[in-house]
Amino acid sequence: MSESVGTPPETTAVMTEPVPDLQLQLLIQLLDRELRSSLPITLAMAGGVLHGDVIGHEAWKADWARSLRQVEGEGANLIAEFPETVDQGIRELGAGEDVAHLPRWIHLRDATLVFGGTGSLRLPLWRGRLADVSGWALGRPQ
Repeated sequence: MSESVGTPPETTAVMTEPVPDLQLQLLIQLLDRELRSSLPITLAMAGGVLHGDVIGHEAWKADWARSLRQVEGEGANLIAEFPETVDQGIRELGAGEDVAHLPRWIHLRDATLVFGGTGSLRLPLWRGRLADVSGWALGRPQ
């Protein structure tokens, strides 16, 4: 035996991340092909239950810009273009790469977050990480 006593074997640290649901990713990718498409959905998440109309990224950007253009001031106009500015920067960083990626974010319109049975919060637009969704169903609660 060439190993000395008390020396732990070599180990490699492994980082793991939650994996988004592939079917939900593909559903969102399909919705992103048509700006006017949406579906009622209910999401189970660590903080509670969220329901609303799932929309694609492009529809979310359009709604974001539209809502901020109703606010007075130059700051609102600057922020209205923020999602498109970020997307443009990402496209420039990946210039020449023709790789299609599955969505990592989910966007809801007219969302309601129900948390802990004690209350709810209505949100005109919501964006969240797909990996944080632990379950989902088409439709809204009755």
